[in-house]
Amino acid sequence: MKRLLVLLAISCRPPEPPVKPAPPPAAPAAASSPAAADVPVAAADIAAAKHALVAKYPARAADIERGVDQVAKLWRTSDGNLADFCTEQFAADPAARDALFARLEAMFEQLDGHVLEADRSAKWGAEVENGHAPLPVDGLLAGYELGAHVTEDLFQTKVAFAILLNFPLTTLADRLRDGAHYDRRTWAEVRLTRRVDSRVPGSLSAAASAAEADADAYVAAYNIWMHHVLGEDGARRWPSGKRLISHWNLRDELKANYADADGPAKQRTIVKLMERIVTQTIPAAVIDNPHLDWNPFTNAVTVAPPTEVEADAPKDRATTPSQEREPDKRFDHVLAHFRAARAIDPFTPTAPTYIERAFDGAEIPEDRVRKILTDVLDSPLSAKVAAEIQSKLHRPLEPQDLWYSFADKGAPEADLDKLTRAKYPTAAAFAADIPRILRDLGFTADRATYLADHIAVDPARGAGHAMGARRRGDKAHLRTRVEPGGMDYKGYNIAVHELGHNIEQTFSLYDIDHTLLSGVPNIAFTEALAFLFQARDLELLGRPRPSGASERARVLDTFWATREIAGSALVEIDVWHWLYAHPTATAAELRAATVQIAQQTWDRYYAPLLNGKGTALLGIYSHTIASPLYLFNYVLGHTIAFQVEEHLNGKPKAVFATEFERDARQGQILPDLWMQSATGAPVGAQPLLDATARALATP
Repeated sequence: MKRLLVLLAISCRPPEPPVKPAPPPAAPAAASSPAAADVPVAAADIAAAKHALVAKYPARAADIERGVDQVAKLWRTSDGNLADFCTEQFAADPAARDALFARLEAMFEQLDGHVLEADRSAKWGAEVENGHAPLPVDGLLAGYELGAHVTEDLFQTKVAFAILLNFPLTTLADRLRDGAHYDRRTWAEVRLTRRVDSRVPGSLSAAASAAEADADAYVAAYNIWMHHVLGEDGARRWPSGKRLISHWNLRDELKANYADADGPAKQRTIVKLMERIVTQTIPAAVIDNPHLDWNPFTNAVTVAPPTEVEADAPKDRATTPSQEREPDKRFDHVLAHFRAARAIDPFTPTAPTYIERAFDGAEIPEDRVRKILTDVLDSPLSAKVAAEIQSKLHRPLEPQDLWYSFADKGAPEADLDKLTRAKYPTAAAFAADIPRILRDLGFTADRATYLADHIAVDPARGAGHAMGARRRGDKAHLRTRVEPGGMDYKGYNIAVHELGHNIEQTFSLYDIDHTLLSGVPNIAFTEALAFLFQARDLELLGRPRPSGASERARVLDTFWATREIAGSALVEIDVWHWLYAHPTATAAELRAATVQIAQQTWDRYYAPLLNGKGTALLGIYSHTIASPLYLFNYVLGHTIAFQVEEHLNGKPKAVFATEFERDARQGQILPDLWMQSATGAPVGAQPLLDATARALATP
């Protein structure tokens, strides 16, 4: 528990405003697929299949009409005789249908679980830190996707057609209209048929997985040795050995510098560094290289004095200074995602673009998501919160204050680093402490042990993530970064967040009525539940709840953090609309378009408060490279977490644990239904805006 800039003049026309594109033409790769070239079933054959079934089961005419039509939309002549198949596979009575459902649910749990375990094993060398560099073959294995052909195989064996014949296929509009009346079994059937609502060739799924693996590897290797990043005055401001991954660690370092006497200079340096990354004007030679010093303000690269080079510095890095910029790799990866998505588009008729599939997957329409984003960005409360930040900082606001936090850690991050490194020298030490962490969150001793027994902790090469199990008998895996000297505070903070994912993943697999409902309505919900854990990380270190985490500060902090990510999410959505409107764009053209969209979004929503007109800072998030169209889920996650937190606020710890478990066990129902059950209100920004207004009115 995921896995998208100006300074170089190019001779392309200026990017046009994002528009809703027409469905793109089929990509060339799709044309060679048997499913694409084969002939759809004839109308006469469909009628014959219906007639044969209705003659045998006249009382089931409506179900037969629906089921045969669902099969026919994806049936090809090479699949055989439609009438014979339907006659053989139709479950005519309730007992037969129940038996079919139970058999399929049990089969998919095993299939999903074992495929995930094999994929986890294949990617182990690339993702898990074992003290050695990845083998050359690990990059190949990371791109291997065992499950890439599962859906294709389900159609070739006709299992998918047996599902479509016997269980209802729904659209998002259907679910939004009728979902409140579904019982748990109906929701499980909905999730069953959604697995086979499109017929994407395995080769195209594999290509999409390979693009993701390549992007993941690029992001995981994008580290900056901060001791070698010089300030505007040429001074070193970071200790030897501090190595930060973009963007996560850079952002968190910037946030931590508010407690540092030299903080403003450090923050301005990080902002300039981020801008160089986004615009691809960063010198390629300085990426993950402690042998060279770099001043991001002048872009000058010099050889680091031997006495300043870390003892564990990689030996295979450039030692000759060069200002040659990084090629447009960042945007090559986005284009690889886009091309893989366009090849899949013709095979997903209910959501014929990657954009539509992203929001269909979230089960919240794009226009509603966009409204949540702009409700926060356009809120007049923004100026009032910004004024309060300015009064605390005693200076005009600057672009780095996008990441200002009202929460007071109560100590400089260096002190917290010492604490976490001593407490968690290894990933195993964190794993051993999970039962205590869970007890401190309010879970009973038995429940804490039960949950800890279902989680494995791995040291991550990258920033860390959570990987849930998919079958009962397997464990969820928590990945977090552990440096040679132990887990620093950033790694610990991420680990607590990922632990929240793992607890949700365990409850929604092992303690749910239907494994087909395992999980949450969409990824924003698992982010929301993880945020609930992360917000308590300092208390779990034994520190008193800091004064900055008072109710008022908590609300203002949530509003500002939500507003921060909303702009980047909006940029990403608009960039993908631009891509669909310009399907032949080059990486350089995409870079220019992304920069312009990021600048325009900044100038509209942020520059009036934070200055820095024309910055491309909103393009820094690494998610846009490795997991496109994921960012909006963080905004939803903040609003959802806030609503759940509001519901739990002030209640005893035991209630927090009980409610967390109850919420996680709801599983994959409609987002609004999940939220109404958890808090009594649907998903939206208004509860956060109302609470922010109340907080601002309180001294």
